[in-house]
Amino acid sequence: MKRLTAGLLLILAAGAGWAESLRIATFNTELSRAGPGLLLRDLTRGGDTQVAAAVDVIAAAQADVLALQGIDWDLEGRALAALAARLAERGLDYPYHVALQPNSGRPPPTPLDLDGDGKAGGPRDNQGYGRFRGQGGIALLSRLPVDREGIRDFSALLWQDLPGALLPQRNDGSPFPSAEAQSVQRLSATAHWLVPLILPDGSRLSVMTFHATPPLFDGPEDRNGRRNHDEIRLWQLLLDGRLGPVPGGPFVIAGDANLDPDRGEGRREAIRSLLSDPRLQDPRPESAEGGTATVDWQSAGRMRVDYVLPSAGLTVAASGVVWPDGPDAPAAAASRHRLVWVDLLLD
Repeated sequence: MKRLTAGLLLILAAGAGWAESLRIATFNTELSRAGPGLLLRDLTRGGDTQVAAAVDVIAAAQADVLALQGIDWDLEGRALAALAARLAERGLDYPYHVALQPNSGRPPPTPLDLDGDGKAGGPRDNQGYGRFRGQGGIALLSRLPVDREGIRDFSALLWQDLPGALLPQRNDGSPFPSAEAQSVQRLSATAHWLVPLILPDGSRLSVMTFHATPPLFDGPEDRNGRRNHDEIRLWQLLLDGRLGPVPGGPFVIAGDANLDPDRGEGRREAIRSLLSDPRLQDPRPESAEGGTATVDWQSAGRMRVDYVLPSAGLTVAASGVVWPDGPDAPAAAASRHRLVWVDLLLD
């Protein structure tokens, strides 16, 4: 087994005793592969250095609930089960899995040009970017039981049906890329889920998880920037009661917003509004090397784009970001993103 880095040892020390506390983490693994079945292959046959590094990071973090991004979806959940099996070999058991079909790689009802490049049938003409169904999906692994009947999946919500949707337009004010495209375009580039977990006392903790589109790779219409903005805003609209019943009880938002409140491209007011919402608290997890940064992109540098945001009434005991303390550390080999964790006290 690889030597644990100082950063991973630190988070292990902070998370003693899950009976008194609950560790929630999010991690964009970037394990997505170029074709269906390839991730399952790499998880099961051994020898893949990125898979091994990601397993090292997750196993050391010892989260009780783990929101994952960048993991390919398959109908039977075999890739997620294979990852859970690898973790079980390391002594970390996740008996409860959630892996609903995401929008990534999911084609519209009829072939349409959804990205405005004048052609239909490309990976950006699916409901969310993807070369095959489920590429780069999200998932949830949990040591707590899942209230499956209470799961709410907002992924089918049409973008135009979101209250106050910031839909892209052409210079003449007409819908971009077309009214027909907007009539079928879903908001979620990957997925938005509310997953109720059953706490030891029988009460529920709702985990609200997502992976928003990057606010890049578009034109002056700012289609992806607007979509990213609205994907983040969905959570506040849900808490406002404008997307159905307001979630009851405590909750945690955990996922990849693909937006930094201070740096980079995108409509930063969306994440700033979420972070300052009085119904939430921002523990501002940090690492000694990276500060609050959660990703290191070669072109854009270090940014904070991955978040674990508990509801205001929860008690935060500790938090952190797993930043590698050397080029050979597992966190450096696993992903450009870093695992973010928050410990909550169970009253």
